[in-house]
Amino acid sequence: MSAPASAPVKSAIDIKVILAVSVTLLAWASAFVSIRVAVEEYSPGSMALGRMLVAAIFLLAFLLIKGEGLPPKSAWPGIIFSGIFWFGLYMIVLNWGEQLVDAGTAAMIVNIGPILMALLGGWLLKEGMPPRLFAGLGVSFLGAVLVGLSMSNGDEEGSTLGVLLCLLAAVCYAGGVVSQKPVLKTTSPLQATTFGAMIGAVACLPFAGQLVSDVATASLSATLNVVYLGVFPTAIAFTTWFYALARTTAGKMGATTYIVPAIVVIMSWLVLGEIPGLLAMLGGALCLVGVAVSRSRPRRKAKVVPEVAPATAD
Repeated sequence: MSAPASAPVKSAIDIKVILAVSVTLLAWASAFVSIRVAVEEYSPGSMALGRMLVAAIFLLAFLLIKGEGLPPKSAWPGIIFSGIFWFGLYMIVLNWGEQLVDAGTAAMIVNIGPILMALLGGWLLKEGMPPRLFAGLGVSFLGAVLVGLSMSNGDEEGSTLGVLLCLLAAVCYAGGVVSQKPVLKTTSPLQATTFGAMIGAVACLPFAGQLVSDVATASLSATLNVVYLGVFPTAIAFTTWFYALARTTAGKMGATTYIVPAIVVIMSWLVLGEIPGLLAMLGGALCLVGVAVSRSRPRRKAKVVPEVAPATAD
């Protein structure tokens, strides 16, 4: 009688994961709009530090309310690595890169991250190299390239350094995700996000002086966008990301992020009034198709039961 009761539990868990991923993708897509506003008045380092400080304060307060303590010692190497490279260095070099190349070019290069994620997950985490996952990654990456081309303005100034910075951001992004996956076996998503953000804030402290200067001169709108980046795309979205990551593979989670370019196209249309062109819409559609392929499962072949000849009486 216990078997039927397990089905609703599995269904409930799947729904929670879908909701968690949805929150993450929407918040991360909205970050592109906020960064475009804040980057005009905040330097890359000061914006990263401000974002991490807001996230760390918000998360620490919530952690204390929930009564969760420190992660176990075994989790700290992964948390420290992710905190420095994903919460810290990734934020700085991405902000810096987007000042030197257009948003389309940055989006294309950073979207190498999910492919690196799948490769590292298959190699280091023994998640395997499913053909459907890499086929879906290929389709989605092509879609991201089309979205990026539709956003590109063809400006070559500072392109070499900007491309290198965006490539470094992609490597930091992939490495941070893969390093956090084992951590989630012994820590909660809230703990992983809280202490990752705190370490990221410490890594960004060299820009404290610039942050003080930028806060003093920036408009209220730009500062509120930095606060928004800290609360929603970082504190909340990273927590829901880690919740979902604990329940699937790093490769599949990386592939899911290819939905973000499609959401950005829609948000830019609704919020910024930027009407997407045919190339952007085609790219967004390919991103969605690629994610669907990467998350699909091969059909199981029905087992053929051999016919047994009926027994005859002696």
